[in-house]
Amino acid sequence: MKVMLHKNDLGHLSVYVPKKDLEEEVVEQTSTTEGKVLTLANGWQLSFKDLAEDTKLPKTFNAKKL
Repeated sequence: MKVMLHKNDLGHLSVYVPKKDLEEEVVEQTSTTEGKVLTLANGWQLSFKDLAEDTKLPKTFNAKKL
């Protein structure tokens, strides 16, 4: 699914999912061998294959919901 990563007003990483009109703050980041997994405040876990630490935000990514 397409999601947009950006920093919110408090400077925390947030994810916006346009198809669900959902915006949630990232509460946990985990690195795996296949990429990075972000856990959102609502409990969703999204997997990203091409997410680097120095990525300029805001930016749209393809993510897989776990």
